[in-house]
Amino acid sequence: MGLRPTGLWPVLVYLWRMEKKIINTPNAPAPIGPYSQAVQTGNLLFISGQIPINPATNKVEATDIIGEAHQVMHNLKAILASARADFDHVVKTTILLTDMASFAEVNEVYGKYFTGDFPARETYAVKTLPKNVNVEISMIAVL
Repeated sequence: MGLRPTGLWPVLVYLWRMEKKIINTPNAPAPIGPYSQAVQTGNLLFISGQIPINPATNKVEATDIIGEAHQVMHNLKAILASARADFDHVVKTTILLTDMASFAEVNEVYGKYFTGDFPARETYAVKTLPKNVNVEISMIAVL
């Protein structure tokens, strides 16, 4: 009988073998700093925080928080699609808002993009966001 590794060893071997794959799509805004739109490792997809930049114009065109939230969700949808996933694959999200008074409106828009079970989530109020937008959302998905 061969020896079977026990304890932490199998986990370490698994993690060591996982490769990092950068995910980029022209259907979402290009990063505005030294980061990737998303990184896949194993069956996990980590999506960087998205703000409401229209990828076609590279500008923030939304005029209210509802429009901003929809553009953010469209950007996230494009990144998920580039990894052959959708919102049903999302297990965790983080929402950043510049004003918690916008929570209900963002929550309503956000909820329309999911069917079935919702992912785990937290929402934080922050002082400012890049390009002076009002909402940013990041996600983790299981592929």
